[in-house]
Amino acid sequence: MADTSDIGAAPRHVAIIMDGNGRWAKARGAPRTQGHSAGVEALRRTVEAAGDLKLPYLTVFGFSTENWGRPKEEVSALLELLRIYVGRDLDRLVRDGVKVRVIGERGSLAPDIRAIIERAEERTAANASLHLTIAFNYGAQDEIVRAVHRVADDVAAGRLAPSEVTAETFAMRLDTAGLPPLDLLVRTSGEKRLSNFMLWQAAYAELVFLDDLWPDFGHVQLERAINDFRRRDRRFGGVGRDE
Repeated sequence: MADTSDIGAAPRHVAIIMDGNGRWAKARGAPRTQGHSAGVEALRRTVEAAGDLKLPYLTVFGFSTENWGRPKEEVSALLELLRIYVGRDLDRLVRDGVKVRVIGERGSLAPDIRAIIERAEERTAANASLHLTIAFNYGAQDEIVRAVHRVADDVAAGRLAPSEVTAETFAMRLDTAGLPPLDLLVRTSGEKRLSNFMLWQAAYAELVFLDDLWPDFGHVQLERAINDFRRRDRRFGGVGRDE
């Protein structure tokens, strides 16, 4: 384990863009669907690692609103992996004290997918050891637009005065309402972009980009990203420690 005696506090809320499944499969001459299956195993390892590292909040980008544009076979495989993950791991998540929350647009999802999401949330609702948020059918721009609609509806109904619309009241209408501020956003596979993920929440998050492909991710990589964060001088628009 790395020496952490000279670094600061660990993050409370870490988000991960799980990228690289396709490249991992291609490097092995395997279909992309095999990469996604390996990605589910990486998610399982990462959730366990988050528990070991006492991380209270973990958010992962599972399926974006743009993913519907992928080949039909790949989309079907991604949806099937959600069924497999919840079906296989839900009992363990309940036992391990993991609270599951799914964010994103649900209205357009198939009834069986919505039922899987609701079952996972209901069965883990009382848990508190680790808050696992899965962004599914999620896009940050879509999230912000839906939050704007909620604000507009509340203003029109007289529940909210225009002068009461602030960053705080707006954030309460985002999908992530109730979660603590995002401290650290990690992206795997060497790509350096946010890809429409948590744009509002990432305003003051620290960003870590790792070359590891997502199916190779686990305890070592998560701890490395956290230790990178702990060496940062977070300024929030102010002056740093050494200035």
